[in-house]
Amino acid sequence: MKKLLLGELAFLIAICLFGAAAAPVAPVAGEKAEQPAVRAAADPSTVVAKIGSYTITREELEKQFMMELRPQDYDSYYEQAEPVTVKGTLEEMVAEKAMVIEARKQGGLDDERNRGLAKRFRDKKLANLLAMTYLQDKVTASDSEIAQKMKADPKLDKVQAKAAIERDKARSLWDQYYLQIYKRLNVKKLTENYPTVGQAHHRLLYRPKQARSVGFIRNSQVKEELTPQEKKTVLATYDKGQITLGDWFVALCDIVPPRRPRNMKDTKVVEQLLTSALQMPLLVVEAESLGLDKNEELLKQVRDYEDRMLLGSAKLAQYKDAKEPTAEEKTAYFNKNQEKFAASESLKIDLIWCDDLAKAKKAKAELDEGKDFEKVKQEHSLEKQLKPFTTRPGSEGLFWKDLEAGDPNETVGPVKGFYRQGVKWRIVKILEKKPGTPKEYAANMDPQIKDKIMTEQRDALLAKYSKELLRKYTYQIYLDRIKDIDPLDIP
Repeated sequence: MKKLLLGELAFLIAICLFGAAAAPVAPVAGEKAEQPAVRAAADPSTVVAKIGSYTITREELEKQFMMELRPQDYDSYYEQAEPVTVKGTLEEMVAEKAMVIEARKQGGLDDERNRGLAKRFRDKKLANLLAMTYLQDKVTASDSEIAQKMKADPKLDKVQAKAAIERDKARSLWDQYYLQIYKRLNVKKLTENYPTVGQAHHRLLYRPKQARSVGFIRNSQVKEELTPQEKKTVLATYDKGQITLGDWFVALCDIVPPRRPRNMKDTKVVEQLLTSALQMPLLVVEAESLGLDKNEELLKQVRDYEDRMLLGSAKLAQYKDAKEPTAEEKTAYFNKNQEKFAASESLKIDLIWCDDLAKAKKAKAELDEGKDFEKVKQEHSLEKQLKPFTTRPGSEGLFWKDLEAGDPNETVGPVKGFYRQGVKWRIVKILEKKPGTPKEYAANMDPQIKDKIMTEQRDALLAKYSKELLRKYTYQIYLDRIKDIDPLDIP
């Protein structure tokens, strides 16, 4: 019997829960899928910082540090990257945890929008865990079944036939299981309230209180234009819960507008959407009855989602105090910081990427002995087909200074550089070197100038807020555990 890989199972679960149209692209064979599982507490020796109930591990720091190392490209101007340090990155991560702690303390999750988003995230993860638990080891395809499928449809190869069998089995098993849940929870639909749905839908669609520029009902209308009485109208009940008219409209707004039904005078359309709205709550009740809501990985995923949401809200709250610059302030800023808006300096370079420092030194030694650059590239480089290209500070970040020191026809290295998702050693041949050229002020530069001023204001406001919180909350940073972090050692 052919067992499913985790990635294949995750794909089938997506089809069962959300339908084929919503399913993600199936992972390639052997690729790891997200698998809810109990996660052990972090090894104390890997913890590099603590604040409140939060810890930051070395692995998390290395991942964030690599992201920070990569430069930020700007639309029309380029700057040399500010130095990034491991300690500085860790301090920023600790400050962000402090913002989350403060946001939770101030009731950030009591906000209706945040609470709703967190619940929907949790419910989807819980339903996914239920499907993973139920379907695991139940969906198989035997060699004889695969052969029979290929005989019935000669266009299918072995992989396609196996996938088709598993998809059909998963859907059939899941439909049967859901029907059992539906019956067990004693679902009852209150058809006498369907007309209320049609009336409310017609009003929101054709007589909105505020003029709309689109031809569909907005989420804000559901929140603001439905009366409390309407929102509480019960459309279906089940053991431990109910579906209201408010829930029905949430399900409607989850549908891409062009696909939304419009004729709600047809009670069959109302009921069809009600049936869809019932699915997630029923799955959640079933999952909770099995104790899956206590799964540690699930709890962590939900908490991480809440943290990201709260952090975003906390930062936006600080950004609101940034003030748009006047015309005079923009002109003054430009005059004081013309180098930030100059046409970027650039280098045309050719590269030999090496797996490690020893190989890079060997390649450089051969070049120093007079060996042809292209021949050395073909012998040693990880990217033998790479052609010469133009690079700028905005692409090289903190590694720009190593290249900028070189002159045309000079070979620089070994020096580090960004390679795919990490950092590796390289030998760089400088082919051309162009200095940056200053620009005269022009009115069409105002959006760039404004953006730069506003960014600096926001950064300053966030830095001030971070300092305030780090004075308020006790934290620890273990410097001895981060002193040896090197980008070249990070996978």
